[in-house]
Parts: sequence; C-alpha cells; structure tokens
Amino acid sequence: MDRPPLPPFNAETAAQKARMAENAWNSRDPARVALAYTSDSTWRNRAEFFAGRPAIEAFLTRKWQRELDYRLIKEVWAFTANRIAVRFAYEWHDDSGNWYRSHGNEQWEFDGHGLMSRREASINDICIAEVGRKFHWPLGRRPDDHPGLTALGL
Repeated sequence: MDRPPLPPFNAETAAQKARMAENAWNSRDPARVALAYTSDSTWRNRAEFFAGRPAIEAFLTRKWQRELDYRLIKEVWAFTANRIAVRFAYEWHDDSGNWYRSHGNEQWEFDGHGLMSRREASINDICIAEVGRKFHWPLGRRPDDHPGLTALGL
C-alpha cells in the first residue's frame, strides 16, 4: 500500500510528509502513527533501539502515558531522494504538573511506497514554567494559523 507523498522528495513533498507526521503524532494514537512505518521499521529514540510496528506501538503507548498534554511541531531541515531530516520541539507535562519542552532532530528514510523504514531521533528535554509555554492549541492537530518553530524563535 502506498503512503503518498512518495520519494523522491522535493521541498513541497518533504514539507507535506513532515506535516503529516506531525499531525499523526499529535493525535497521540499509537496504532495510527505506526501505520506510517514499514512492518520492520528500525528506530533509535534517544537511547532506545527497537524495530517493528508492535514495538513502535508499545513505545508510543508508554511515551504518551508519561508525556501528558503532548503538542508537537516539526520542521524540515533537509531532504534528498528518499530521506528527510527534521527538527522538532514538543511540550508536555508529567503527572506532577512539571512542564517540559523537548527539542530534537530526526533522520527519516523511506521505502518506495512512502513508508518510513528507518527513524533516528536525538532529543533533549528542558524544564519550563507553564507561563513559558509556546504551543497553545487544543489537543490534536496544530491549527494551520499557529506559528511553526522558526516563527516562534525555536
């Protein structure tokens, strides 16, 4: 099954792919997110290494159980034929009400059907005051009129 846009990517299709990924992750639905990856997709997320959709779903389920009120913005950094690099930031709080902004970079590699076969993510967290939050929209998809990372100075 194809998952457009398909490689080779150009500036427009790379940005479209990044926004589609952002929208899926903002749904916080592990099963929905996992469908964008090959059945044997390999991941590095921080210091965790795993492969396959079941492992992706399990990872995301754990993630969103501890990262509450998660809101994410992704922005394309670079692209080639079947690869896209993005930078991202997301805001969340823990079960004690402490807010964080997590900054990172991802490297993505896609198969010919537009499914991500490899994802490598480097992420750093900083504690922020609730008044320092920049991502203000109802949970779910970021509205089109909400600023992106560059406009927010991130």
